[in-house]
Amino acid sequence: MQASETRAIVTLSLLAAFVDGEKHERERAEIKRIAEGLSQADGLNLPTLYQDVLMKRVSLDSVAAALTSAESKQLAYEMAVCVCDADGVQSVAEQRFLASVQQTLGLGTAVTAQFTQQADAMAAAPLAAPSATPTPVATVAKPGDAELDNTILNAAIVNGALELLPESLSTMAIIPLQMRLVYGIGKAHGFELDRGHIKDFLATVGVGLTSQYLEQAGRKLLGGLLGKLGGGMVGGLARGLGQQAVSTGMSFAATYALGHVAKRYYAGGRTMSTQVLKDAYASMAQEAQGLHGRYLPAIQEKARTLDSGKVLAMVRGT
Repeated sequence: MQASETRAIVTLSLLAAFVDGEKHERERAEIKRIAEGLSQADGLNLPTLYQDVLMKRVSLDSVAAALTSAESKQLAYEMAVCVCDADGVQSVAEQRFLASVQQTLGLGTAVTAQFTQQADAMAAAPLAAPSATPTPVATVAKPGDAELDNTILNAAIVNGALELLPESLSTMAIIPLQMRLVYGIGKAHGFELDRGHIKDFLATVGVGLTSQYLEQAGRKLLGGLLGKLGGGMVGGLARGLGQQAVSTGMSFAATYALGHVAKRYYAGGRTMSTQVLKDAYASMAQEAQGLHGRYLPAIQEKARTLDSGKVLAMVRGT
């Protein structure tokens, strides 16, 4: 993919991130940090792009003009959808924006409908996995520390594996799976959490929703992994296991740290201050980075067993 197309895709993603005008200052600061962190890529000046988007110096038409191939247009649209869905069901402003993107890029409904439906289903996925025969609360045994630790580790391995997959939806799936992990940990300690509370918890420890997707997808894009170009899921995975092995530490560490901080927070009756939560998350994330090498073979093996259907099923809890 040409550098001009990569730049255009990143620009469109930033436009999507700010289209509803409702991003918290913490999320905006994270997006800026990510743009600056990705700015080392050849031919890209992402900090300037960030300012151009905020100051409305770029337009959808100028982005579309730089996307010359059908593959780049489809990938740009997919990333825009995922950015809009990352923090939940789309707002009216986001729906209008995506309709404009589809029209401006000249993408037919037949090309975009399936992906949009799958992304929307992920965004609206239930926090609790559906159960055919609900168990009375009084009979549910609380999991022990070892069981919760194993659940957290498995979730971190799965999300590390998802970062290796080339499809846009695989990257997007990391966020709802993290939210489900926090929900399950809260429930294990007697708290019935809703989506709003979990979003606030993630934001408090420093895990943004839109910003996390942008960082993960942006690194894949700049590394040449994101998308189905050059061989689809299997071909992309083969490249990913070689090119992206180091970067899987981000999703593994974030999920591992998030799970353990949530365990400590809810076990203690939600009494930790904001600063203590942030410090605990930062410390645990650093510890998780040190563990990543030990679990990298398991991450890679898990990635080999996943496809888009299995990813969707995991998010839906089916």
